Order: sequence, then structure tokens, then C-alpha cells
Amino acid sequence: MPEQYELATFAGGCFWCMVAPFDEQPGIKEVISGYTGGYTENPTYEEVCSDTTGHYEAVQITFDPSVFPYKKLLELFWQQIDPTDPEGQFNDRGHSYKTAIFYHNEAQRELADASKLELAASGRFQKQIVTEILPAGPFYRAEEKHQHYYKKNSFHYNLYKEGSGRARFIRENWSNRKNDEQLRKELTPIQFEVTRRNGTEPPFRNEYWNQTEDGIYVDIISGEPLFSSKDKYDAGCGWPSFTKPIRRNEIEEKLDTSHGMRRIEVRAKASDSHLGHIFDDGPGPDHSRYCINSAALRFIPKNKLEEEGYGQFLSLFN
Repeated sequence: MPEQYELATFAGGCFWCMVAPFDEQPGIKEVISGYTGGYTENPTYEEVCSDTTGHYEAVQITFDPSVFPYKKLLELFWQQIDPTDPEGQFNDRGHSYKTAIFYHNEAQRELADASKLELAASGRFQKQIVTEILPAGPFYRAEEKHQHYYKKNSFHYNLYKEGSGRARFIRENWSNRKNDEQLRKELTPIQFEVTRRNGTEPPFRNEYWNQTEDGIYVDIISGEPLFSSKDKYDAGCGWPSFTKPIRRNEIEEKLDTSHGMRRIEVRAKASDSHLGHIFDDGPGPDHSRYCINSAALRFIPKNKLEEEGYGQFLSLFN
């Protein structure tokens, strides 16, 4: 492992759901699903699920702390779980589905302890925070079919995440969405029409359709990073078009049957804002074209990323 990288290991219930939030983030080199914390060498999925090995389902992350600090990894970890559940996570019960932070050095332990105390003091949860903080031990890579399951079996993954109760719990407990009354005061009429009423702005008459400057595009409501100029191209349609989002886990895709058509709508997960639609005629390897309304976005140029708190995304432009 290159010298600048470190390891982080988290157990958050079913490891299928713990890869996507960290995967493809700036500064994160690799996310592996596996087993740790137990006493059996090279356990199988079936053995771990039977709770006979002492192992947890977990993910191990190789990351560059100068780009994505461990503290931010901890913040992201807490936002994926119910930290008050001592018996598992959501519909998955048993020791292997319990939550834990496995620290790899003393600095990680101190940061993990501090983050747990901060969460407990925040009042977000009425129950006790029971997620354990444990020393990291051997980590065993899970079978290949479990690696990046959210990509290999996206339909089943989304069905499972919703059906297990995890997606609903995250929406209800980790979302800071503003109501429409607040947003009417903060947004322009076209921004409100697009984001809250699923509107579409005119082609070739919107702010970013022909923008070429280096930078990132964030959610106009939540400020969550959504797209990079590195993935933007001129599709000739009159709206900003991208081959992929910066972080796929911040995007939701839904079937849209409005106007007598069948399309895939793209929404921002953090704010539940309508962004646009995704089509399959793009130039990238998976042919995706994210056709997005300018009114749903705010552009932050490369030279202002650090100033506005998005310094971790400078690595996209190296």
C-alpha cells in the first residue's frame, strides 16, 4: 500500500449497503467487503451469517487522509446506520450485523471516541449510542459476488436497502431537508419550479448549458457535490450533460411516466430535489447521459473550492 494511504474498517450491518456511500469518493482508493472481529480464518459468507465465527460483516477502506480525512469517514459512517441498535441493523439480526468501528492506530481510536461522544451529545437519538469501538484485527475479503454488489445487482440492492428499512431510517433520521415554505424564500421562481415541482427550464436558455470552466456542480439546496466539469460534455441538447455523478450514492433514479413518456428521473438524495433525467446515449463506457437542469445546481469554480469548503475535490483536477 502506498505510504500516503491508510486503512479504515467499519461494520454497519449488511456490507452490501456500506460500500456505495464511500466508493468513488475523492481520496478513496478502494472499498472491500469482508469479515473481521472473529476467530475463524478465511470464513465463508454462510459461516459468518450463522453467527458461529464471531465475525462482523464489514468494509475496509483504503484512503488518502490528506484528501478525505478520517474524521469525515466517521461522519459518513454514522449517517449509514442506526447506532442505537445492539442486536443488528434493521431487518438483519445477529452478531454479524452489529455495528462497530475498528481502529488501526491510536489517532483513529481518539477520533472515533470523540465522534461517538459528539453524536451522543447532539440529541439526534434518544436511545444510547451502542456502536462499539474496537482494535482492528485480521480482515478477510468476502466472496467476489459480494464485492460492489450495489453495482453488480443494482435493482436487487435498491430493493433490499428500501425493504430492509435502512433507506427509510436514513431519510427520517439523517435528512435535514427544508420545507417548501423555507425554499420559496431562498430560491428563485425557476429554481423552485424545477427542484420542487419537477419542472424543466428552456434548453439553451439556462445558466450552465455551455459552461466550460473547471469546477464542481453542487445541489442548489443542500450544497451536496453532484457533478464535475471533468465529466461534463456538450450533448447538443441545450442542458448541462454529464457522463456520471461525482458520487453515485448522492443520486436517486426513479421511473418517470409523466407526459406520456417512460424516462428515468434523477433526484438529489440529500434534498429530494428534481435534477433532470438520465439517458443511455452518452459517450462514456456505460453510455449514461445525465441531462440536468441548471436551476438545480450551483457551480463552484476550481479556484474557490478550498474557500467554500470543498477542498477535498481539488484532487479531481490534478
